[in-house]
Amino acid sequence: MISAAQGAAGKSRTCPHCRATILQSASICPLCGHSLRFDAHGSQRARQGSTALRVEGTIHHPPAGEPWEYSVILSIRNERGDEITRQMIGIGALRPDEQRTFTLAVEVLTLATAEAVKGR
Repeated sequence: MISAAQGAAGKSRTCPHCRATILQSASICPLCGHSLRFDAHGSQRARQGSTALRVEGTIHHPPAGEPWEYSVILSIRNERGDEITRQMIGIGALRPDEQRTFTLAVEVLTLATAEAVKGR
């Protein structure tokens, strides 16, 4: 039997604090960290999720040469390789001897876990 919560998987809403698009099931905005509703078990709920993917990398401009410009683009594809979304995350420049570190993290939480914690 499929519960109503499972039908809501992936639904989004806007964080009233930072205006980011977030999951409807979130009680804390993953971008700005503000509480979105009273949830006595919010901190426990955050711990019950897991990070399914985490990638970190650093680029370093050599001490000499022309500045580099960069664009950070995120693309999400489904199991068939179809692009679901493509977004520009940020842009910038590196001058000689500067560096930037980029981190991508995908956090997952099942709706069953979210509903169980919320219902406590």
